[in-house]
Amino acid sequence: MAGELGTTNLLLGIMAAVSLLEAIALIGMGIAGFTVYRRVMELMTGLETRQVAPAMARVNEILDDMRVVTATVRDETERFDHAIRHTMDRVDDTADRVRSNVRAQTSRVVGFVLGLRAVIEGLLRSRDHAHETHV
Repeated sequence: MAGELGTTNLLLGIMAAVSLLEAIALIGMGIAGFTVYRRVMELMTGLETRQVAPAMARVNEILDDMRVVTATVRDETERFDHAIRHTMDRVDDTADRVRSNVRAQTSRVVGFVLGLRAVIEGLLRSRDHAHETHV
């Protein structure tokens, strides 16, 4: 039985040493993982500082410029629309005035022509009437 205990103790010692080596390996892997994580985070921070932040600042400047341009275009479009509407209103008003003046002048001419026609017809009737009474 003493021989068996020696073998058991030897195996238990080997298992304890392996467990200790596994624990040291796990601790080493944890430290290595933390170190890698910290380096990756430093790299990401540096990348963000050198690349992303300036790009975002430029994008924000472009967006601000686009807002200004959009506002200017909107204002100019409204101004242009107002000018077109005002001009169209003036053209409509002028067309109405021209139409009214043409009607007024035309009605005078038509009245004059109708009056002249009535005079001529009256003269012709009186001549025909005078001619018929002589025959």
